[in-house]
Amino acid sequence: MAANFRGYLDTLKKNDELSVISKATDLRDVAALVPQSDKALLFTNVRGYSMPVASGLLQSRNRLALGMGAAYEKIEAKLRTAMDHPVKPKRVAKAPAKEVICTKNKVDLYQLPVPIFSVMDGGPMITAGVVIAEDPEFGMNAGMYRLMLKEKNITGIDIVTPNNLRKFAERAFQQKKPLPISISIGTHPYELVASTFKANLGVNELTFAGGLRGQPLALADGETIPVPCIADAEIVLEGEILPEGWVHPEGPFCEFNRLMGFIHMNPRVRIKAIMYRIDPIYYALHMPWENIWMSAPIYEAAAWRVLHEAGVQATAINVTPGGCCHWHIVAAIRKQPGDGKNAMMALLSIADIKHVTIVDDDIDVFDPTDVEWAVATRVQADRDVLIVSNARSKPLDPSLPPPTTGKIPTTAKMGIDATIPENVPRNRYNRIVYFNQGKVDLKDYLGDGDHPVKTSSNEKPSETVDAMGERILAALEKSHQFFPDLLALFPKSDYRTIATAVGRLHQEGKIIQDGEGKYQLKGEPVLGRAS
Repeated sequence: MAANFRGYLDTLKKNDELSVISKATDLRDVAALVPQSDKALLFTNVRGYSMPVASGLLQSRNRLALGMGAAYEKIEAKLRTAMDHPVKPKRVAKAPAKEVICTKNKVDLYQLPVPIFSVMDGGPMITAGVVIAEDPEFGMNAGMYRLMLKEKNITGIDIVTPNNLRKFAERAFQQKKPLPISISIGTHPYELVASTFKANLGVNELTFAGGLRGQPLALADGETIPVPCIADAEIVLEGEILPEGWVHPEGPFCEFNRLMGFIHMNPRVRIKAIMYRIDPIYYALHMPWENIWMSAPIYEAAAWRVLHEAGVQATAINVTPGGCCHWHIVAAIRKQPGDGKNAMMALLSIADIKHVTIVDDDIDVFDPTDVEWAVATRVQADRDVLIVSNARSKPLDPSLPPPTTGKIPTTAKMGIDATIPENVPRNRYNRIVYFNQGKVDLKDYLGDGDHPVKTSSNEKPSETVDAMGERILAALEKSHQFFPDLLALFPKSDYRTIATAVGRLHQEGKIIQDGEGKYQLKGEPVLGRAS
């Protein structure tokens, strides 16, 4: 199946993850309908527009996994492989995205079915555009940025946060020149995930898309600007970020942090061309969850990398939904002395990560209760909590004071080492495991069918207490045994007989418990100690 937007829709449909809505739908209703569905939605009859609208395509881990061609927990590994083996894009002469080309006075952004999302949005927002720009020194850069419709050929662009596109724009503005950009809408998840990755300056994120594909991503030359676009996108906008600076109000918008943002001061973009397939489908990436799910594997890939470089053996990593798949990392490690602190510092070095929790590999990082239990039982705050002041921040953090013009506040970062302390015996953390756990099934005991119970309290046991006592003493001559070990040694014997025999042997002074709680013959050296 083709690795493009339509191929991805076909994959969703084949896996029963796409519902087609043919009933007439108003754009005002799309944002409220998407969260009600357990599938992605394709609206084929949008009032006032000729283009269908797709949304919710990445609004679950399963859908993202389908798009990435890997189980969700293996996406970050696939991304890391792509980063280690990038594939440069190739230029193609023929591009489906150029089947229709509108320039000059034919440019009208309001012909696109760009929906409204929240009740406080500043205007219709393009949310799924892969923005490509080039710099004479640093080369090509790709990222995802929202664009608010302002006029038929003017949008805002949110690049208030320090990033590579902002750097490109600042360098162009210093020369009083606009920065040409292309905006590809309706692309495969490979391009969406790759362009969401925050690569170092000078690294082309589209090479990661090629690595994910296993072949070069096809780009087509620009028609009105010297910047290419993704050749098989559904819709492409060509434009220029105007060299006016961060002076125009843009927003508000529903942000990835699941809160309403505020007005940002941002540059504007003049759109010079709109290009699209003959029968395009508009993709409205739904905020915030589609945005959030893409972020998690990206930060997880970064986490695996920095832990490897720190020499820490990680076993599981979760960039948590509660932290907006952006700010919080829980990492399980196979610990050597000092690894908890090293892991904490390594993960806090990742841009935008705010809080980190390190746990042992017996903790399920995807179970919030298990993680909280580790914090509750393994942490002494004065020993295991690290706070770093004046670190780089994400301005959308509502706990920070509002940024002043041209200045972004710094943040505090926190790490929690919730691993078992080196000076505490690990047996203090022995988990409860129920006898016969995993070996019996409740459904065998429900209903009116036969039950496994074979005897009653009125029936005579098949073995005397004295005989059982002799068998227990013989077993204890070989090794010390917990009471449940004795039950396991004699699975065909009556429970009551075993319990009575143990009680009688103890009463007669023939057996005692050792320091671990196991039974042993009286007179033997007592091994182990209570902790």
